[in-house]
Amino acid sequence: MAAKDIFHNAVKKGLEKEGWIITDDPLRIRAGRVDMQIDLGAEKLIAAERGEEKIAVEIKSFTSPSNISEFHTALGQFLNYRVALEEQQPDRFLYLAVPQGTYKTFFNLPFLETIIARFQLSLLVYDPNKEAILEWKK
Repeated sequence: MAAKDIFHNAVKKGLEKEGWIITDDPLRIRAGRVDMQIDLGAEKLIAAERGEEKIAVEIKSFTSPSNISEFHTALGQFLNYRVALEEQQPDRFLYLAVPQGTYKTFFNLPFLETIIARFQLSLLVYDPNKEAILEWKK
């Protein structure tokens, strides 16, 4: 089993504070005979007539010396997970969770903004100290 990110519990608690029910920790998925584990699966009752909203969240801390190296890994995982979810759980929407500090200093760089737009990355910005979700970016 893969090790959990150091901010795993902070994101989990942040989601729960917003009314999300954690259904999978981790969310295991199998696509094309490949087993994968996305950090969290969650759902939330939207309204009686709309039903449930389901998400999957891949959590990243960006604490290593090279943010771009971590981003390469995160992008690869995100793209693989998105394809697997499209095949196996098309009703679940995928987010990449990134800490607020990294979002402000790294994800706002022009190159990163281009990658985010081109690959349509959905971001969940969190505060690891307050265990709070700050922004949802689709």
